[in-house]
Amino acid sequence: MSENFKLRIFTEPQQGATYDDLLRVAKHAETTGYDAFFRSDHYLKMGSVTGEPGPTDAWVTLGGLARETSRLRLGTLMTAGTFRLPGPLAISVAQVDQMSGGRVEFGFGSGWYEAEHTAYGIPFPSLAERFDRYAEQLEIITGLWSTPADETYGFDGEYYRLADSPALPKPVQRPRPPVLIGGHGKKRTPQLAARFADEFNLPFADVDTAAAQFERVAAACAAIGRDEAEVARSAALVLCVGKDESELARRAEAIGREVAELRTNGLAGTPAEAVDKIGTWRERTGITRLYLQVLDLTDLDHLDLVASEIAPQL
Repeated sequence: MSENFKLRIFTEPQQGATYDDLLRVAKHAETTGYDAFFRSDHYLKMGSVTGEPGPTDAWVTLGGLARETSRLRLGTLMTAGTFRLPGPLAISVAQVDQMSGGRVEFGFGSGWYEAEHTAYGIPFPSLAERFDRYAEQLEIITGLWSTPADETYGFDGEYYRLADSPALPKPVQRPRPPVLIGGHGKKRTPQLAARFADEFNLPFADVDTAAAQFERVAAACAAIGRDEAEVARSAALVLCVGKDESELARRAEAIGREVAELRTNGLAGTPAEAVDKIGTWRERTGITRLYLQVLDLTDLDHLDLVASEIAPQL
């Protein structure tokens, strides 16, 4: 795979996947040369699928994968801020970073899927409060990781207060693992990205929408005197490619989608079509990483096709 452009696998295990399913995909991704394995952080299925056998926890999963892989970067798109207190979350992520030898990337969002909160008894504040908490959580988590080893950390916010924290454990990556922020919010999201993000991710958008959002992030960086080049740009698109139309149709049917819709909204079609679309994205938006949303976790040949027919052309 290209050293300058990264293809990453992104899974949605709340739709129905065990840890063993994820392990099989992650190991295959590592063997075939992908840069990273990411997963969503959700506790409830979406759409008409059954979701069986039920959800797996993102950071428990990544802790396991940390010990069973050796090269892959590992992360979340995105860990939900509503699920965990910031102090314990900083501990969990730092521990997985240690377990992986420094391969963790921390995608972090405010949380949005109300039904999963209701289903599992998780408080779901208003959008305004979620974002206020999210901003404090970002400051706390990055602050804990960045605190020098011989100092303590404190924070006194509206929602969270920490006093005399030893700010341990420390992640392997110093001063911290890369922080990913993403989403379509036009004001607060770019502002938080400018302050905290090492990467900004636009999921499931068209190229014009993505380009406009990346420019908002760049403007937010300029407003605080940060070099916009310090924030890598990435996108996430559903993957559905086939050697020919029949294979493409089979893969689309397996994930309950229409080929025409996928060609418009995803990375779909023949390998040549996929290469062209990635080229357009790179030229128009400046992305250096693309997360391929793999919805059929049983189809490892799909990963092979991308690795052999698409990746070498990037």
